[in-house]
Amino acid sequence: MMNETRDPPLSLSEFSFERRFDERGAGEWMQANWRQSFVFCGLYVMLVFGGRHFMRERPKLNLRKPLILWSLSLAVFSIVGAVRTGGYMSHMLSTSGFRASICNESFYSGPVSKFWAYAFVLSKAPELGDTAFIVLRKQRLIFLHWYHHVTVLMYSWYSYKDRVAGGGWFMTMNYCVHALMYSYYAVRAAGYRVPRPLAALITAAQIAQMAMGLTVAALVWRWMSDDTGTSGSDCRSHLENVVWGTLMYLSYLLLFMHFFYQAYVKGGKGGGVGNGAERKAVKVE
Repeated sequence: MMNETRDPPLSLSEFSFERRFDERGAGEWMQANWRQSFVFCGLYVMLVFGGRHFMRERPKLNLRKPLILWSLSLAVFSIVGAVRTGGYMSHMLSTSGFRASICNESFYSGPVSKFWAYAFVLSKAPELGDTAFIVLRKQRLIFLHWYHHVTVLMYSWYSYKDRVAGGGWFMTMNYCVHALMYSYYAVRAAGYRVPRPLAALITAAQIAQMAMGLTVAALVWRWMSDDTGTSGSDCRSHLENVVWGTLMYLSYLLLFMHFFYQAYVKGGKGGGVGNGAERKAVKVE
C-alpha cells in the first residue's frame, strides 16, 4: 500500500512569511526588551496630556481621511489576525480539548499562530496612536481609553516574554473584538451612520471578553498548581502574572460595565460609541 501524504488542515496551512518567522529570536528579543513598554507608556502619557494642554487654545483638526485610513488598516490587520488565530484555536479545541487550548504553549510556537502571537503584542505599541486623533480633534478623553492602552501594552509584553498559559485565548479574543471595533470606527469615520444597537453590541462583546479573560485567568491559577496535568497540557505560568492579569481584567470588566450603563441604559441620545467621538470606547486584550 502506498503511503499517502496528507495536506495539513486549512487552519494550519502557512503562508511563506508565517513559515519563515523566527519565534525563538522574537522570544529572545522580548526577554531583553520587554521593559521598554514602560518607556513607551511613560512617553504616551506625557504626550497625551501635554497634547491636550497644547490644543486647549487651538482649533480642533478634522483629520477625517487619516482617521479612515488608520481605522481601516487596523481593521484589516485585526480581521486577518482573528481568522488566523481563530483557526488555530479551533484546531486546538477540536483535537486537544479546552484545557489544552488554555495551557498548551504551542500557540507561541505553532504553525500560523507563532507569527500572529508576536504581531499581536507588537501591535499594542502603534495602537497608542489611537489617542492622537482624540487629542488633535479635541474630543473627550475618558479614563478607560488611556488606562486601557497603558495596561494592555505592559501586560502583553510582560506575558509574552514568559509565554504564559492563557495567552492564546487572550490574543484570539482581542483580535476578534478589534476586528468588529475598528471596522465600526472606519465606517463612522467615513461619515456613515451606524445603528445604535450595533455600538451596544460591540461594547457587550468587550464585556464578554473581560468575563472570559477572568475565567481563563482563574483556570490557569487552578491548573498551574495541579500536579495531575497530563503531558502537553499542564499550565505554565506564575502567580505574579495571574494576579496582574486578574486585576487588569477585573478593572476592565467593571469599567466597561459602567460605560455600558452610562451610554446605553442611563444615557440619552448623546451616549455611546457612535455619538461622534468614535474613540470613546476602548479595545482590550
